[in-house]
Amino acid sequence: MNRVLARLASSKPGTWFFLNVAPPIDRVLLRWSKGRFSLGGSMPICLLETIGAKSGQPRSTPLMYLRDGERFVLIGSRGGNPRHPAWVHNLRKTPQATVLAKGHRHRVNTHEAEGEERSRLWAQAREVYFGYEVYQERAGTRRIPVVVLTPVGD
Repeated sequence: MNRVLARLASSKPGTWFFLNVAPPIDRVLLRWSKGRFSLGGSMPICLLETIGAKSGQPRSTPLMYLRDGERFVLIGSRGGNPRHPAWVHNLRKTPQATVLAKGHRHRVNTHEAEGEERSRLWAQAREVYFGYEVYQERAGTRRIPVVVLTPVGD
């Protein structure tokens, strides 16, 4: 990711924009383009489709992702908010979801990375986007979840 864009995105106004303005627009762009275009520009953005933990209703959330082989990796930073994002709670209750990315829809099973797996993926995420370090500082004592999505058969 371009360092200037990363600095802007990890700033408080940039974080606000990507948490409040971009998601409704990205939901439309990602569906329309089958996961190929978003406001994130060159950042890899997917559309995560979960079932609401409380409502039981379908929820869709545009998120930056990393790849770990065939798996997708999501970081539950919520811009450094002291609370976890809703999609993390949704996946904790129902660990099956769908991901739309780069023209393909994948059914996935999910788990939160722990131990060596989490350390390795967290380091990889920080290399891709240094803003995660800023978000961890803002989050205080909250340990930001690293969530792994493994595609299952079609």
